[in-house]
Amino acid sequence: MTSHHRPRTARVKYGEELRLRRTAAGLTQEALSEQIVCSPTLISHFEAGRRLPNPDDAQRIDRALSTDGFFARWLEDLDTKFAEHFAAVAELEQQATDIRQYGASLIPGLLQTNDYARAVFKAHSPNFLADEVDSLIVNRAARARILDNSLSPTAWTLLDEAALRRPVGGPQVMAEQLRKIAGLADSGRIRLHVVPFSVGAHALMESMLYLLSFSDAAPVAYVEGLHTGKLIDDPTVVESCKTAYALALSDAAPHHESLALVRVIAEEYENGER
Repeated sequence: MTSHHRPRTARVKYGEELRLRRTAAGLTQEALSEQIVCSPTLISHFEAGRRLPNPDDAQRIDRALSTDGFFARWLEDLDTKFAEHFAAVAELEQQATDIRQYGASLIPGLLQTNDYARAVFKAHSPNFLADEVDSLIVNRAARARILDNSLSPTAWTLLDEAALRRPVGGPQVMAEQLRKIAGLADSGRIRLHVVPFSVGAHALMESMLYLLSFSDAAPVAYVEGLHTGKLIDDPTVVESCKTAYALALSDAAPHHESLALVRVIAEEYENGER
């Protein structure tokens, strides 16, 4: 029989210890959230090991629970390989049951080939270091392994046609990138939809969007801008994000037409037509 328990990682143990200390202090999640000035949902994510508090929140937890810096010190050992604004998302996606991603002008990270990712990372910095870029690519590739297993999350991918047409890394890199997406779609690992230019305005024009759902917790949304990102767990805002995704999806081409378009554009890159 398949177990439904999550692995007891260091982050999960951190959350379990927080729950035990909170219970021992006679506090509910709601009461603790009031003391550290956050939502009860966020406390739930901390205790489930899906998210880590930031250093300021950890210090407030220590004060609320009289734990003498215990949680702040432990937090220092739970370093992350990702940018601070994305670290929580990287943790959460590993436990999601449903992933819905949207790329406006960029192929989402989970789908990127190494060469495509390299071109993206180099464009971020005027003075990039090859070793640092290599490390970022390794981390991104490790995240992408979540799509290797058929038991992994259901993955929906919605792309603006602009993400397919922008020649990141050059024609050959783009051809390889689009062939990878087509392969994932053809094998059933992702459900692919493209919003064509002919649609004009659509609900997700202004932002990338990442939606994560879980079997035992409320869904979250993530949006990202230049050197910043925001993980959203407010139910009302998350529901609005889900509605925007559904609206854009309703404007997109069906799966088979989207797959055909990706292959046609890949051929154009391969034949030097772009």
